[in-house]
Amino acid sequence: MSRRGWVLFTIMSVIWGVPYLLIKVADGGVAVPVLVFARVTIGAAVLLPIAIRRGQIRVLAGHWRWLAVFAVVEIMLPWALLSDAERHLSSSMSGLLIAAVPIIGLVLARVTGGTERLTVVRWAGLLGGVAGVALLAGPRVIGGGAWPIAEVILTALGYATGPLIANRKLNGLPGLGMTAVCLGAAAVVYAPAAALTWPATTPSPAVLGSLAALGVLCTAIAFVVFFQLIAEVGPARATVITYVNPAVAVALGVTVLGEPLTPTIVGAFVLILAGSVLATRSGQPAQPATAGTPAAVDIPAAADAPGPPDIPGPPDIPGPPDTSPRAVSPAARRPAATRRARLDSPE
Repeated sequence: MSRRGWVLFTIMSVIWGVPYLLIKVADGGVAVPVLVFARVTIGAAVLLPIAIRRGQIRVLAGHWRWLAVFAVVEIMLPWALLSDAERHLSSSMSGLLIAAVPIIGLVLARVTGGTERLTVVRWAGLLGGVAGVALLAGPRVIGGGAWPIAEVILTALGYATGPLIANRKLNGLPGLGMTAVCLGAAAVVYAPAAALTWPATTPSPAVLGSLAALGVLCTAIAFVVFFQLIAEVGPARATVITYVNPAVAVALGVTVLGEPLTPTIVGAFVLILAGSVLATRSGQPAQPATAGTPAAVDIPAAADAPGPPDIPGPPDIPGPPDTSPRAVSPAARRPAATRRARLDSPE
């Protein structure tokens, strides 16, 4: 990747590992509807003017039904479920459980008509990822804390379903306009519930700062940077941030909030991360890269972290001309001496 590509990749890896910490802090001062309403409203307020100025709203006409479905499964339900779950779970555990999104995405793609075969390596990844989730969530489920775990798994299911809908039903639509409209719709939906649960007193500066950061940094800026990353390095390489976000979430939870880093968390992290990498390896034989064009990381877009539909990357750089015998002109195949003789002739 280019230097700009690495910078964008690093920024996105950090930005989408931060929400778990911010949600945990905001949960201490406002109700879940207020938290989600604040996040989507701030994000929409930033993105909608940009999308309108670029003319990316008009082109969405005729796709409202699938846009509504996408908004529900990618934003409205997951953000509420995750925010409620973090009232009972650590941010580290939530971030690690969400790391199962690529595995869930692979299963969903397969059962909904995907054509890639499940190789032995992919099966090993699936089983390893499931084992990691079981290792992390098992004690809480046995101890009676099953619902928060279920909420995070449902969040991961929504994050895995959204890209499938975007790729199959909304393909070709501008991601920025799509995201802005979906955030605006979510703000309208959550406004009544937020009004009913609005805090009686002003929340602490830490809570207000977390809400602002969720809306501006982790939503508006995050999507703008993500679109630039896809345009710079292509959709396949951009999805690799999925494997870095959980590490950022765990590191922030441990260092900022003082959450424990136990052997169980480390073991689950290794299993889930390794399982995701193996499960999302291509089920098709690798294709040789065109000369002069770097090979893309082979991770399916269905396993994306939450985000917009794929945006085409830069065009392929053409390789060298065909120099095979059939591609060379008859004149070029003549011996050099013959060509020189013809050039020296009066003709």
